[in-house]
Amino acid sequence: MSRFFTTGSDSESESSLSGEELVTKPVGGNYGKQPLLLSEDEEDTKRVVRSAKDKRFEELTNLIRTIRNAMKIRDVTKCLEEFELLGKAYGKAKSIVDKEGVPRFYIRILADLEDYLNELWEDKEGKKKMNKNNAKALSTLRQKIRKYNRDFESHITNYKQNPEQSADEDAEKNEEDSEGSSDEDEDEDGVSAATFLKKKSEVPSGESRKFLKKMEDEDEDSEDSEDDEDWDTGSTSSGSDSEEEEGKQTVLASRFLKKAPTTEEDKKAAEKKREDKAKKKHDRKSKRLDEEEEDNEGGEWERVRGGVPLVKEKPKMFAKGTEITHAVVIKKLNEILQARGKKGTDRAAQIELLQLLVQIASENNLGEGVIVKIKFNIIASLYDYNPNLATYMKPEMWQKCLDCINELMDILFANPNIFVGENILEESENLHNIEQPLRVRGCILTLVERMDEEFTKIMQNTDPHSQEYVEHLKDEAQVCAIIERVQRYLEEKGTTEEICRVYLRRILHTYYKFDYKAHQRQLTPPEGSSKSEQDQAENEGEDSAVLMERLCKYIYAKDRTDRIRTCAILCHIYHHALHSRWYQARDLMLMSHLQDNIQHADPPVQILYNRTMVQLGICAFRQGLTKDAHNALLDIQSSGRAKELLGQGLLLRSLQERNQEQEKVERRRQVPFHLHINLELLECVYLVSAMLLEIPYMAAHESDARRRMISKQFHHQLRVGERQPLLGPPESMREHVVAASKAMKMGDWKTCHSFIINEKMNGKVWDLFPEADKVRTMLVRKIQEESLRTYLFTYSSVYDSISMETLSDMFELDLPTVHSIISKMIINEELMASLDQPTQTVVMHRTEPTAQQNLALQLAEKLGSLVENNERVFDHKQGTYGGYFRDQKDGYRKNEGYMRRGGYRQQQSQTAY
Repeated sequence: MSRFFTTGSDSESESSLSGEELVTKPVGGNYGKQPLLLSEDEEDTKRVVRSAKDKRFEELTNLIRTIRNAMKIRDVTKCLEEFELLGKAYGKAKSIVDKEGVPRFYIRILADLEDYLNELWEDKEGKKKMNKNNAKALSTLRQKIRKYNRDFESHITNYKQNPEQSADEDAEKNEEDSEGSSDEDEDEDGVSAATFLKKKSEVPSGESRKFLKKMEDEDEDSEDSEDDEDWDTGSTSSGSDSEEEEGKQTVLASRFLKKAPTTEEDKKAAEKKREDKAKKKHDRKSKRLDEEEEDNEGGEWERVRGGVPLVKEKPKMFAKGTEITHAVVIKKLNEILQARGKKGTDRAAQIELLQLLVQIASENNLGEGVIVKIKFNIIASLYDYNPNLATYMKPEMWQKCLDCINELMDILFANPNIFVGENILEESENLHNIEQPLRVRGCILTLVERMDEEFTKIMQNTDPHSQEYVEHLKDEAQVCAIIERVQRYLEEKGTTEEICRVYLRRILHTYYKFDYKAHQRQLTPPEGSSKSEQDQAENEGEDSAVLMERLCKYIYAKDRTDRIRTCAILCHIYHHALHSRWYQARDLMLMSHLQDNIQHADPPVQILYNRTMVQLGICAFRQGLTKDAHNALLDIQSSGRAKELLGQGLLLRSLQERNQEQEKVERRRQVPFHLHINLELLECVYLVSAMLLEIPYMAAHESDARRRMISKQFHHQLRVGERQPLLGPPESMREHVVAASKAMKMGDWKTCHSFIINEKMNGKVWDLFPEADKVRTMLVRKIQEESLRTYLFTYSSVYDSISMETLSDMFELDLPTVHSIISKMIINEELMASLDQPTQTVVMHRTEPTAQQNLALQLAEKLGSLVENNERVFDHKQGTYGGYFRDQKDGYRKNEGYMRRGGYRQQQSQTAY
């Protein structure tokens, strides 16, 4: 035991209680003459004996404190780590908890942590800003806390019903400590902060009041200190008496221990004491607040928190009393612009300064020239707000930009004497001399082109399946209106090059839109019946076809750059094809010769060319020109990269072939979602066109080993369908086309029709066309005609003659159509037959070889190729090229086509086996 606890006299006990230096005297020995002082090291390292309950609960409270600190800084990863440690610590304290019950502070942290995690989980914006580790920890911890809290459901429910009970217990302790410390601070300083902020007209009365307040605070402090001390003075005196009676054997340490109330009366007294103390404290606080309110009646003092002013003052542009002139404003504008682009510049503050400068210029009537110049710089600063090229504008910045451009256009239209342009030098600007035309450096067209690019970036970076995309798309009306205003302005004051550029912007916002009003006017010609004024105003609007014709022809005639003219031609073809003007679109494409040198164009123009060719193929399909449709779509569909070639997304397999920078560039080239072409519709049109061409060709050349494939992709789909062990009803679009092809191959046009046109295919493909009924009618007709051709090719060897009326009934075609189809087949030598006009029958000539004859022909061809190969090998060994090949120069090269064809035939014959 330490010497601190040795017995001593009454004087020693009194001196120890009074807080003086402790001097111990041992009972006997050689050290009686020299007193031993307790050293600081021994005092620091004195041993503290704690119960197991205190140890475990202290460990729990330390972990809970760490969790709460992590919750304040939104460190969910730290919360997860400490929660796992807390669970382990609670498991160690299980035996104590079983005796004492679950502590309230433990229930409180479980309830608070669950509420905190639920709040974070519901905050969608906050979750997006979380890093990967925090987001993962949030999901994990949320699941763990929900599972863990099931064991404490009753405790948590009780806590949530009465959360103040446990909170008050801790708050009382904290308030007692903080109260004493704060009052002591006031004693040390002499005056409180509230007293310091007071200002009265009479100084002596203020000083006397401060002195009185100080005395009251000191009295309160003494009362608090007396209340806070729970030392039992009566017990000390009785303890000293008992010490004398028992031979002074009581340990000095017991005098410093707080005596807990044992009886009910002591508990009631302590409770009453606590209530009186809380009441006194509440009265003191209310008294102070009343005094401060009385002092602040004049409105001269303002209470702030954390030293931050409640109202943010606007930055001062000019010193007080400065005369606002053109030179001063321009100088200030240049100062603001010099900070543009520098590191550490607050871009938002720069925009605010420029807007404030516009207000100052308008208030001081400095003229429209200065305002226009500042407006140009505001718009440029809005574009520079995002330093990264790939980042798009925030909605509020975008709206500011649109409003600012509209205001600028209003000023330019209202003041025709203002001239703007890039060719105007800053030295030759005229901003305030009204007698001469005002000249301002700046290009309104460049700002509008940048605005259009920003709109495209916004649409590219917005989820196309969200309501936000629809809201952004509504802004296109404002964008188009601004482009039209700039177009009208430049038509009056712009150069030919600027007019061509703004015309192209107008075309790019028009070419992909289907003109439903013009289409409706074509379907329903105007009648004499009266219409409302609104309908008449809508009908009087310019047709998109007339608008495109006017804009494109101007570019064809005036443009000096190939790129603008190429884009205009492609947009014009696209618009023609979209509105089913097939022949105009085809002729314009053929006359432009774009397909010859499009590979030298930049990628955006190549994407536009691919989109135009696809739309041209779909237009040909709607017109029933399946061969033209197939040819137009062949290059895009055969590549297997239609999505990438049309700028509608990147393929995963090609992501490995490019680095990160190339991927960013590719993503910036993507077309916004509202310009996309339906890829499933495109593939369906291509496969149906290939089916209508390929199935009759396969039937006509079934026994020909040299037949070629019209569509590799269509054959691939057929092979995939044949490999399936179980053939169920078709589900996808491709399966429908494969099933229809098999039915057409057998000449069953009704089954083919049911697979191509049904409710599922209507919903996926055919209803997407503007005139869906016409397309379906055309498809039925094409299926009937091609099924008739396939039937004649397949079963011509079975018939000696067949009546055309029978064929007409079988395929539900009129007799002239059947006659026309058969006549074409005979003329093209596809069908070896003749027409008997009086009996309306088709007489077969039976010139087709039988299966045995086909095999004999194939064997003969194989033997011939074998002989040629043997002769070549023999001549090569002999070192001479004699025979047929020796006398001809470049004989192998001349016979290259023949040999390749023979090899191809051999390969085909092997597959026939």
